Amino acid sequence: QVQLVESGGDTVQPGGSLRLSCAASGFILANMYRLNWYRQAPGRERELVAGIDSTGRRTNYADSVRGRFIISRSNAENTLSLQMKDLKPEDTAVYYCNALRSPTVGYWGQGTQVTVSS
Repeated sequence: QVQLVESGGDTVQPGGSLRLSCAASGFILANMYRLNWYRQAPGRERELVAGIDSTGRRTNYADSVRGRFIISRSNAENTLSLQMKDLKPEDTAVYYCNALRSPTVGYWGQGTQVTVSS
C-alpha cells in the first residue's frame, strides 16, 4: 500500500524551530521524479514550500522560506524532512508531503499542523 505519513507538526513561538518528517511506505522515495513540501493556511491556496530533485542534490524554495527552511531526503530511512528555523506566524499552516512519480502523477500525505504563535 502506497502511503505518506507526515509528523513533527506542533505549536511553537515565533523564532522557534521544528523538523517535519514524511515517512513513505509501499514505494521508494529515491526513485521518485521529485519530492516536495507544500503548505496550506486557512482561507489560502496550497503553496509549494520546498522541493528536491531525484538526485537529491538540487533543491528549490519559496522566497518566503529561503534561508530558513531546508529540505532533505534520507534514502536509508526512506523519509523526506523539512527543517524549519526562525519560524514566523505567517508560517502557520498544514504542511503536506508530496512525492511525484512523474510530472503529473504523485502521492500526498494527510498533512501535519504547524502553528506559530506567542
